[in-house]
Amino acid sequence: MSHLGTDLPRRHRLTVADYYRMAEVGILAPDARVELIDGDIIDMAPPGSLHAATITFLTRALVLAAENEALVLAQNPVRLSEYSEPQPDLALLRRRDDFYREHHPRAGDVLLIVEVAATSLRFDRERKLPLYAGHEIPEMWLVDLHGKRLVRHRASQQGAYTLVDEPDLSSALDVSALRRVAVDLQRLFA
Repeated sequence: MSHLGTDLPRRHRLTVADYYRMAEVGILAPDARVELIDGDIIDMAPPGSLHAATITFLTRALVLAAENEALVLAQNPVRLSEYSEPQPDLALLRRRDDFYREHHPRAGDVLLIVEVAATSLRFDRERKLPLYAGHEIPEMWLVDLHGKRLVRHRASQQGAYTLVDEPDLSSALDVSALRRVAVDLQRLFA
């Protein structure tokens, strides 16, 4: 007689090293739009024009606001752990003279992550938001394109953000990890 649970299949989580080996040997196409979340390879939806335009707007706004205070990363990997390397839409990173040439930024390098959601709102809220909070990313903005709202998440504690609000975008929005950085988002949903 077997005990319930002992004969159940176990999930095999891929590591970041496995993920890169799959790309090296051609299992993942060079142009595959995927990211690694908690050991799972997740297909990313192709960006529509509204999503792409919002990323372009936010990239410009963050570059102008951050100037010499931080680097802006657009749709590139951030290594959070052995099992997670998401590709956030945008991230503000600690400045480095080498621009992270030696390795992708790690959780400790990230000051802000921005996810823009047209079709991925539920996934971003239910999977990525807790992932970022669990790795103590200081601040995360979730931009809901269809709801025309930005929800700001700050102060990660025990895998969850404790400060959540929908800031007024009629005035510049402060980035909590950077005292001198305020981002003009008045035209975000224009």
